[in-house]
Amino acid sequence: MSGESEDADKKNERLRSPHTQPPARCFVEKDLFLDNVLNEGERVARGFLDVLKVPCARESLLYGTGSAFTVGLLHFLATSRVRRSYDVGFAGFFITTLGSWFYCRINNAKLRMQERIIQQGIRNKVVYQGTSLDPNKQPEGPPKLPEGPPKQDQS
Repeated sequence: MSGESEDADKKNERLRSPHTQPPARCFVEKDLFLDNVLNEGERVARGFLDVLKVPCARESLLYGTGSAFTVGLLHFLATSRVRRSYDVGFAGFFITTLGSWFYCRINNAKLRMQERIIQQGIRNKVVYQGTSLDPNKQPEGPPKLPEGPPKQDQS
């Protein structure tokens, strides 16, 4: 048993040696939709397939699936043509998914712009508060009395 462990130790030393050469060609098998994440140690989907991390992806896919089923079923009930109903359902999925995707993304962009404007306003308020550039600061000096009705000349 000790002979086997010594052989394994020598093999590990050779592998750790700085003088060992890497193989001439190294082929790495890559999956098209999955990527290894070294930090988390789990495989995650990239792009649109990762519906939990991509904004609007989940909602648009759900809307598209529901519309595909509904449109395909209604077309089938109206015409009794299976192949055409499948095509109409797929077209409904495609159009609804893209439509809801763009609608959601545009709304998210509008919200981000509003947030940026509000954040800049808060930053400006903090920076200019109490200075002469503060737009909310009342002008200093004697208070102005309200004017009465206009005076008429008695000539």
